Amino acid sequence: MSTAEVNAKFQMLPGADVPRAPVFIVTLYGDAIEPRGGTLWMGDLVTCCARQGISESLVRTAVSRLVTAGKLFGERIGRKSFYRLTGQARAEFRQAARVLYAPPPPARGWLVAAKAAEALPEGWASLGQGAAIAPNREDIAFPAGPLLSAETVGDPAGWPALAADYWDLQGVADRYKRFLLRFEALGALLKSGNGTVDLEGEEALALRLQLVHHYRLAALKDPRLPRDAWPSDWPAEEARQLFVRAYLSLTAEADAYIGLTFRDAIGLLPSATEETCLRLDRLEREMAMLTC
Repeated sequence: MSTAEVNAKFQMLPGADVPRAPVFIVTLYGDAIEPRGGTLWMGDLVTCCARQGISESLVRTAVSRLVTAGKLFGERIGRKSFYRLTGQARAEFRQAARVLYAPPPPARGWLVAAKAAEALPEGWASLGQGAAIAPNREDIAFPAGPLLSAETVGDPAGWPALAADYWDLQGVADRYKRFLLRFEALGALLKSGNGTVDLEGEEALALRLQLVHHYRLAALKDPRLPRDAWPSDWPAEEARQLFVRAYLSLTAEADAYIGLTFRDAIGLLPSATEETCLRLDRLEREMAMLTC
């Protein structure tokens, strides 16, 4: 499939819905660079972003801002500049990667804090007068104070409306729907074929980065509430199935291209590492469960 065909089929025309440079660079580092040591040559970063319609000047400005924000650290070796993730950024990226590549089991009911502090951990919603509620997931941090585990024992029909008062479910649903619409053609191709996409390395990586970029905009905002709190048309499961299926279909060519092209201060990055293999293993196991 030619580059022009890829652009037309998967809505990747340069200049059309170009991602914001800082956000896309975060996507690139999180998906391709962090599991390979966290360092990338500036020239490869510029080339990869150009494939998405992001100019070199925007890339350099975004990198400067990410350095100022403590996300990247630059070093110059000879005439080349290399940027690596800071320790803080790597920890944040690993947390986000768990949501994207190894999501925990669904929430098992609810957690209720009777006397929560004003500063609540991520995922909690204040009910007022010190009380707070959160989905009972294994990745939820606990606030200080008394904590209860709760489950629905009465009519669950009121949960979606109640949950919508405390979490932006409509906003998250809209993001998932935009993701599904954007990659509708890719999903149809995967369903009609044998689960593969006929793309060469550069196009496969560009499309995979688009896939991760747009999926993470929804998934990292998703509060992942218990199922009885979902709206009737909640699109998260459909979006997850498309993401997993498409990611697996693109990865062999995309990772091979990374190993042939991307460089850090030592040399070419590996096409695969223990961490990338673990990601794929988890996604393949998830895909097997989704298709049962």
